[in-house]
Amino acid sequence: MKQHYILIFLTLFSYSIYGQNVSGVVSDENNEVLSGVTVVLKGTSIGTITDFDGKYELKAAIGDKLIFSYVGYNTIEKTVEGTTLNVTMKPGVSLQEITLIGSRNPARTALNSLSPVDVIDVSELTTVSPQVNLNQILNYVAPSFNSNTQTIADGTDHIDPASLRGLGPDQVLVLINGKRRHSSSLVNVNGSFGKGSVGTDLNAIPTAAIKRIEVLRDGAAAQYGSDAIAGVINIVLENATDELKINVTTGANFSKNANEQTGGVDGATTNINANYGVKLGSKGGYINFTGDFDYRDSYNRMKEWEGDIFNNYNTIERFALNDGYDLSKLLDDDVSDVINYGNQAGFNLDPNATKAELRTILSGNNTEAELASRNLSRSDFNMRVGQSEVRGGRFFTNLVMPLDDHGSEFYAFGGLSSRKGSSVGFFRLPRESRTYTPMYINGFLPEINSKISDQSLAVGIRGEIGDWNIDFSNTYGKNRFDYTIGNTSNASMQNASPSSFDAGGFSFAQNTVNLDLNNFYDDIFAGLNVAFGAEYRLENYEIFAGQESSYSRYTAKGDVITMVDQIPAEDFFGNARPGGSQVFPGFSPKNELNRDRNSVAGYIDLEADITDSFLLSFASRFENYSDFGSTINFKVASLLKVNSNLNLRLAGNTGFRAPSLHQLYFNSTSTVFDATGVAQEVGTFTNDSRAAQLLGIPQLKEEKSRSVSLGLTVKIPDANMNITLDGYFVGIDDRVVYTGQFKGPGTDSELDRLLYQANATAAAFFANAIDTESKGIDLVITQKSDIGTNMVLRNDLSATFSKTKKVGPIKASRVLEDAGLVKTYFQEDSRIYLEEAVPRTKINLSNTLSSGNFNVFLRNVYFGKVTEATSNVNLQQVFSSKVVTDLSVGYKLSETFLVTLGANNLFDIYPDLAKKSITWTDANGVTQTGNNRSTGRFDWSRSAQQFGVAGRFLFARLSLTLK
Repeated sequence: MKQHYILIFLTLFSYSIYGQNVSGVVSDENNEVLSGVTVVLKGTSIGTITDFDGKYELKAAIGDKLIFSYVGYNTIEKTVEGTTLNVTMKPGVSLQEITLIGSRNPARTALNSLSPVDVIDVSELTTVSPQVNLNQILNYVAPSFNSNTQTIADGTDHIDPASLRGLGPDQVLVLINGKRRHSSSLVNVNGSFGKGSVGTDLNAIPTAAIKRIEVLRDGAAAQYGSDAIAGVINIVLENATDELKINVTTGANFSKNANEQTGGVDGATTNINANYGVKLGSKGGYINFTGDFDYRDSYNRMKEWEGDIFNNYNTIERFALNDGYDLSKLLDDDVSDVINYGNQAGFNLDPNATKAELRTILSGNNTEAELASRNLSRSDFNMRVGQSEVRGGRFFTNLVMPLDDHGSEFYAFGGLSSRKGSSVGFFRLPRESRTYTPMYINGFLPEINSKISDQSLAVGIRGEIGDWNIDFSNTYGKNRFDYTIGNTSNASMQNASPSSFDAGGFSFAQNTVNLDLNNFYDDIFAGLNVAFGAEYRLENYEIFAGQESSYSRYTAKGDVITMVDQIPAEDFFGNARPGGSQVFPGFSPKNELNRDRNSVAGYIDLEADITDSFLLSFASRFENYSDFGSTINFKVASLLKVNSNLNLRLAGNTGFRAPSLHQLYFNSTSTVFDATGVAQEVGTFTNDSRAAQLLGIPQLKEEKSRSVSLGLTVKIPDANMNITLDGYFVGIDDRVVYTGQFKGPGTDSELDRLLYQANATAAAFFANAIDTESKGIDLVITQKSDIGTNMVLRNDLSATFSKTKKVGPIKASRVLEDAGLVKTYFQEDSRIYLEEAVPRTKINLSNTLSSGNFNVFLRNVYFGKVTEATSNVNLQQVFSSKVVTDLSVGYKLSETFLVTLGANNLFDIYPDLAKKSITWTDANGVTQTGNNRSTGRFDWSRSAQQFGVAGRFLFARLSLTLK
């Protein structure tokens, strides 16, 4: 120990001989001082940040080079020529900014990163961009990021699934300030992209709280752990002080297809956010607050229902209702009242007709006559195809408190968010057994109302012990979904049914403890960064039941059905009425659970500048899960600096993703409509259930991946241009999917009885069913030009070209093979969701022109073709590529006020319409016709998402900045 201190003393003493204190002030082009600028002695980990007066001081020798970097400004390099060095920084996000992900070297920039990293200036985008929520901002900026608002997908309508490089929502890891973010409690089991996966709710994070976003487009499980197969998104929170920023944005869709395709204005949106920071002490401490509120109105793109609505029995109901008769009495076995009102309606029924005979006669379609008699139109029976209604608020804070004069500091960040969403399901028509017409004479449109709450808090302390930088932290997060189902009924309860139900919900919580250490040795090779650490993570998943009537099925006498031989209430035609709240049956006590697990991990991360022109890194991570065992993964990456303007990089890694607790334990019964609009009650069973054993469904295990990426970065100084080009390959074994729907044989088998007890007609599971391969190319070009004396044009081009495909056979059990159910285990529509339901190609060209008080923002985004996700290969319509244009103009009224007007989708572009008729010849040579429109419900695809169906969105924004 004594020798250790002597070595430190001699090192510091020798440096003091050759170095000197260099100080200065960093300011912007308006001579305003900049606090928080990172100043690093090039080639070392020695550095500091400017204080609140823009001042810095560090030890450096004559001839040394200092690197100055700050978000929103171009990084610059200056040579030390004396004891004073003042610097002026110019605005503009640069690929040379120091990043927090992809490398644990504290001085690594995006341009010199060993893996591709996008640095996105969110503060600028929230000023000029039409988008206000984080998912949509990234969808229009990051080349390989995809996210779209879903429709008619239950809870997924309120949380937009997002992906990176065409992989699943749960194969990208999200960090905040470098710390793992918890995932959503929602697992996507309805018909949408990301089916069967669990993502992170990015919209719970207010954009005004974000300073920048770093997107690592490379596998990083060996560095950061589970989920980082496709890459990592790191959100860096705002740390500004003594500056109040307020943004008020309002807008709506001004579109030819607004208001059920009649044109006009709909989908109004308002967002109000504020950010303010306060200095803490005189050593660079701060606390930054963000508050955010938004409201998003729903919109509908369905024109009109084209199918049958009323039958002859509904006509009898109308006559009885007009006579003041109790409609429930029409359902009993005494049919004299039915015959009486039937004859009043002109049906000329035999007075001695039996109920069986009446059923045949009264089942006939009578839609047009009833529409006229009831003064209704077909559009009165529309469902809502489009955006759900959402109202929410968010609060975030970010704090740093220095503890001494040696860089030790306490930090904390976190937030609260609450959102209420309202979406709808399929319209329940009066002719259906799902509709209890004495309660809803004209049918009803059931509502799924969700309350989504989210809490997070991270606390930590970082500093130096000897030569080592140490960071010890604890990060907690919880997401909860509560469902209230409104404007609905439990059809089997008949008159006793309420119209609103507490359907229960679920929650997911995660607590992560991290210890991270790193040290930079400038005397080993041309520099060696050594990092290692450990992590302990605890996860909890809970399902809680709703009220009894939300999940139970009842007999005609009102008894809860618990036995197979009990008969549920029936409609006039003898059809059994389904139980549970229509559109979303509640969770029952049998579904309730409280499960947890823990994992322990350790990693080592070495990054060496072998020479000034060759960098090499190696990372390895061991992780043990309490529920499925251990895994160890590796990553090797290198960077060759061919010259000062050209870098080549190569990386290879293995990875894994542990199946989520949601996938392991989620179980429920939900109403699922197939491609033709036929409803089924589908039970999701766990893999340790008896139903899974009967079908040979195995236990879940982890996904394993391997990936390789090769790329280059180019600087063209004369053109002020930076280029990055990266190609990649990702192979994933044992990928978890959500299976198709297995039905019982209908012979009172054990599986039939299990389905009946679950109020279900079919069963689905999560399973390691397939292997996949993804490959692609990402291109990013940034360029800036000075035009004249006070005009700057910045051009950004980003593009991704990707392809994901299933490889090898479906990994079905012998039981499924013998039963001929392999194609149900992994259905054809699931393949489309995986491979073709989101664009494989996306190109983004953004141009920003700034001149004095004016700024103009123009963006064109090319969305590649997508395919309808249906299991009928003859109906797999391909929707062509489209270009969406955004335009905004901002004017600075004063130093305080900025007004921005603009448009998303300026030219009101829509995806291709679903074809009204598709013709093909079947295996027997017979001509068949069909479509994917579900009898008028979906004029645009529900399953294949490019950029949504909102149409043109016009907005106005007022930005207030007070210093």
